[in-house]
Amino acid sequence: MNSKNRPLAKVLIKSIQDIKSTIPYSLFPIPYSLFPSFCKKSNNNMNNYRIEKISKYLSWVLRHRPDKIGIKLDANGWVAIEELLKESQNHNFPITQIELNEVVEKNDKKRFSLDSTKTLIRANQGHSLTVDLQLEAIKPPDILYHGTGNHLIDLIKQTGLQKMSRHHVHLSKDINTAINVGKRKGKPAVFAVDASAMYKDDYKFYFSANHVWLVDEVPSQYLEIIDISRKEGTLNWEQGTHPSPLPLPTHP
Repeated sequence: MNSKNRPLAKVLIKSIQDIKSTIPYSLFPIPYSLFPSFCKKSNNNMNNYRIEKISKYLSWVLRHRPDKIGIKLDANGWVAIEELLKESQNHNFPITQIELNEVVEKNDKKRFSLDSTKTLIRANQGHSLTVDLQLEAIKPPDILYHGTGNHLIDLIKQTGLQKMSRHHVHLSKDINTAINVGKRKGKPAVFAVDASAMYKDDYKFYFSANHVWLVDEVPSQYLEIIDISRKEGTLNWEQGTHPSPLPLPTHP
């Protein structure tokens, strides 16, 4: 492309991005891969937007509703990439192989994995479908954390943490991650989990490929709410450190 035309092209790409941000992708299915490489390099926000849209789409399909695009996961959650791309195209959400690889590599939460042959893909955790991720039970850190919405504190104190429609309760090793998870549900709240006591009481813990700790449930006696009101958003707490003055409960 003539360098004189590039400024005009950049304005056009920005206009397309603004339009796409206001309507569903399915009504405006133009893959970013069709645009010249200089446009991608000059507009990182647009590229990040595309990555986020594909990531959310893949999470929906590979964790919850593969049937909506006519694909079937195997017993371990894998599906052929070729089939996924073909059916995504047929259902008005075209994804290129290059885009898929970029999402797997750059997704900040590492939600997806490719198998050793690079021909299969699956979600690393978070399924509402019955799949066997072939995870082995291992010893957890002494303390783990769970982020949630502030409005759920009283309920969790009564019922503990339940997996609900998912396969496991999700826990993190550091408080900052838990805070970010909690923010998805409004004002965040963080529970400390006495994983050491749970492990001694024969609860099984698993560690997913994207570094999420998993457990079937966390009864309320192993939970302690953390006061993050003064520190949330201002301190980068040391990973695995339980802030005082809220000690974990003791167990008989």
